[in-house]
Amino acid sequence: MRTHHIRTALAVATLLVLVAACSSGEATTTTPPSSSEGDPNADKLAQVLDRGTLVLSTDLAYPPQSYAVEGASRLEPTVCTPGQLTASEVDGYDVQTGITVAEALGVEPCFVTPTWTEITAGNWGDRWDVSWGSGAINADRMERLYMTQPYYSDEQVFYVRDDSPITDASDLSGMTVGACAACTHQLYLEGTLEVPGVDIEFFLDDPEIVLFDVERPGLKAVAQGKIDAFICANPVGEQAIDEGLPLRPLEPVPFDLYATGFIDRSSNLDQRAFVERINEAVRQAHADGTLAALSEEFFGTDYASKAAAFDLDAIGQEVE
Repeated sequence: MRTHHIRTALAVATLLVLVAACSSGEATTTTPPSSSEGDPNADKLAQVLDRGTLVLSTDLAYPPQSYAVEGASRLEPTVCTPGQLTASEVDGYDVQTGITVAEALGVEPCFVTPTWTEITAGNWGDRWDVSWGSGAINADRMERLYMTQPYYSDEQVFYVRDDSPITDASDLSGMTVGACAACTHQLYLEGTLEVPGVDIEFFLDDPEIVLFDVERPGLKAVAQGKIDAFICANPVGEQAIDEGLPLRPLEPVPFDLYATGFIDRSSNLDQRAFVERINEAVRQAHADGTLAALSEEFFGTDYASKAAAFDLDAIGQEVE
């Protein structure tokens, strides 16, 4: 994965040279988007382009989607603020998606680490611009967040101890089942999950729900016999197994998750051009094979192509 850091550093350095050239009055061959002529105090895309950074949220304890790079040095030069991480300090599929989109916008990616609850609650106060954190499209989140074109899709799976007598996910009715708090999986266990355009099979009755801030402690609780099962994305569960936790997946699979970028609805800025440009960048990364290649590298399989075919227009969100 070291190749990523070299490539990212070179790309960001190139961007910084262009920014410096523009600020010093030197001519460049780069044509700024028409939206850059907007008011940074009123238009989100204009703000991002004027600032020269795309601020992204990330979770440093969520490999292979996102994690801190051990021993990494802060990228220099950088226009990221001291409280933000530079692209050389983080890696993972979610991180590289954010870097890819920032490069498409011609700005530097900078990373912050709010909690998942803060991200899904909305009301970000423009502290960060967009989140790629393996969060799924669902109707509840659409009340607070704009959904972008999905960037990968995978199965959601129940995991039990490898010596558990449970053989079918429907046998978990009435048992203790864990999920991460404020995640799509919590809504599923509560029987309230709605995902526009996705069929969901509810086959658990009255599980005793145990919530965790993040997935890994919940999977460890299953391995330790503290709860009967935990529901999470397939890559997360398989990563835990690869790391030695005595777990196994159950059939059937209740639903597929379409991981999307989140953009805060509560911003006081006009976000129409910003959301459009973000979606253009994600779709281009699908079309040129970037996301499929990243998925193969970080997950060992292509989770991106199915997401590329998702009809975002069908969910009926209106961007203001």
